[in-house]
Amino acid sequence: MNLHEYQGKELLSSFGVRIQRGIVAQSAKEAVDAAKQLTAETATGWHVIKAQVHAGGRGKGGGVKLAKNLKEVEEIAGQIIGMDLVTPQTSAEGKRVHQVLVAEDVYYPGENEPNEYYMSVLLNRATGRNMIVYSTEGGMDIETVAEETPELIHNEEIDPATGILPFQARRIAFNLGLSGTAFKEMTKFVTALYTAYDKSDASLFEINPVLKTSDDKIMAVDAKVTLDANALYRHRDLAQLRDLREENQIEVEAGALGLNYVDLDGNVGCMVNGAGLAMATMDLIKQAGGEPANFLDVGGTADAARVEAAFKIILKDPAVKAILINIFGGIVRCDRVAQGVIDAYKNMGNITVPIIVRLQGTNADIAKELIDNSGLDVMSATEFQEAADKVQEVLNK
Repeated sequence: MNLHEYQGKELLSSFGVRIQRGIVAQSAKEAVDAAKQLTAETATGWHVIKAQVHAGGRGKGGGVKLAKNLKEVEEIAGQIIGMDLVTPQTSAEGKRVHQVLVAEDVYYPGENEPNEYYMSVLLNRATGRNMIVYSTEGGMDIETVAEETPELIHNEEIDPATGILPFQARRIAFNLGLSGTAFKEMTKFVTALYTAYDKSDASLFEINPVLKTSDDKIMAVDAKVTLDANALYRHRDLAQLRDLREENQIEVEAGALGLNYVDLDGNVGCMVNGAGLAMATMDLIKQAGGEPANFLDVGGTADAARVEAAFKIILKDPAVKAILINIFGGIVRCDRVAQGVIDAYKNMGNITVPIIVRLQGTNADIAKELIDNSGLDVMSATEFQEAADKVQEVLNK
């Protein structure tokens, strides 16, 4: 589950991580009020207006701008709120901006030059350990840094049994070239950041940039946070932060129906039971010359109501030109699935998209007979290759 920047910063702050302070606003007037409040609390003269969407690269799309007075705060907030923000991480249609973060200006003049760093905490799946990835090249696309100057990216692996140790925090600060007050501040920052990641059951904390201010404070200027959805039952308060407006609406609807659904860009809808079989079915569709339009695992109870719900979800995608139902009947009997398909088809009325049904396992022969004798425009298959051939056939019409 992704968090907005302002939510991520609030989470970081609760664990003692210094953040760029800000107030979220949902209108230009609220943005002006937020700016006045920030000025009173922080003495900041300028304000940064940041679009709050679940996507990186907001600045490149015009979603992050500096306001030097209250008039500019109102104008910029009015421009950003309601816009469809297009960034390198969104679709061509972009994401609608519903709110902005009005943040304090932290690039103020002082004895030293401000410096930006990159830092993230995530799981190294190859070793089963958490790791902190960091670089002196903050504020840039880390992918570009990794490709062009990989020697500037460091990582520190952390044993989850011990957590981050003091010498590891010091090594990170040393590798970033810090000394004096900034060195001490960075060790505190790194330790608090890792604690926040660990205690919130996150799968990613990415701070780009981490800023060393002109007076040697270390703070998070941005915050990209992804929480492990499987652990949200332990964090009821964090689960309340979910913003459904930022998610694919078909996926949200499917989740509410208990379906495991991921929207894709293809033309063949999939309805499968079991994640492994679903992945194999997607490969089958590609080999047949099509592209999977979704990942959909209906689970072990593929009854008529569940099949009908899955049909409706798949057919919400206008790009779908065919539907392949691929069910292995182990716990669930194939004849019950077949009857579910027939009942769902009749309940929904006229379905113009060709449907191929492959049922294998318990009572598969009875299931095939039910499909073939149903009088519906549904093609049955027994073998994988047979199903692939029929998919190819309907796509080539």
